Amino acid sequence: MRIIEGRNPVLEALKSDTGIDTILISKEAAQGSLNKITELAKEKNILVKNVDKATLDRLSENKRHQGVIAEAIEYEYKDINDILDYAKSKGEKPFVIILDEITDVHNLGAIIRTAECLGAHGVIIPKRRAAQVNGVVAKSSAGAIEYLPVARVTNISQTIEELKEKGLWIYGADMDGKNVYDEKFDTPVGLVIGSEGSGIGRLIKEKCDNLVKIPMKGKINSLNASCAASIIIYEVMKQRCI
Repeated sequence: MRIIEGRNPVLEALKSDTGIDTILISKEAAQGSLNKITELAKEKNILVKNVDKATLDRLSENKRHQGVIAEAIEYEYKDINDILDYAKSKGEKPFVIILDEITDVHNLGAIIRTAECLGAHGVIIPKRRAAQVNGVVAKSSAGAIEYLPVARVTNISQTIEELKEKGLWIYGADMDGKNVYDEKFDTPVGLVIGSEGSGIGRLIKEKCDNLVKIPMKGKINSLNASCAASIIIYEVMKQRCI
């Protein structure tokens, strides 16, 4: 069973037809947007239970449930072809975000949120040594996880080779790269974002066609992984929208 918590994530899960078994709502919580959740759940014949706050606190993974938790089926990871088919269905060149050992669930959720908001077609994560989709990721993504395909693969290096064979040009975010604003992202794109501490691994970096960096002017010369991802994702989509 997967826990989805927070008003917006639960509402988006309901809108997207995620498989939800039960919705638990705190008796003590102010209603407001909870009324909309209750109405939509009843329309979909989903069981709604009123429980005390202590029950939600016990179930909560991030302790920020906002008075509502949905008990849903386990997240269904997609595969690479699902992501590429999604791009094709929109009549767009594929734009895929590839995460190399992002371990912080909040960063994973934030990247998924940015990717969905800015029109990327999917996110790829490794099965090992990396954050996986859970309730905290769903909350951090503000519900975007219910709309954007996320694929989980055994080997990122092999996946990059597969994407290259399918016509994608692979860019890695790295401080040794070229200025991201000087690149032209007019081809199908795969963007690799490295781990919070050490960035992209050496072998993965060698697989990239190009490395790009965000120019810095301050005394701190690096950004949080999700912040860096947001800036580069925006640059790709900005060029495509012009």
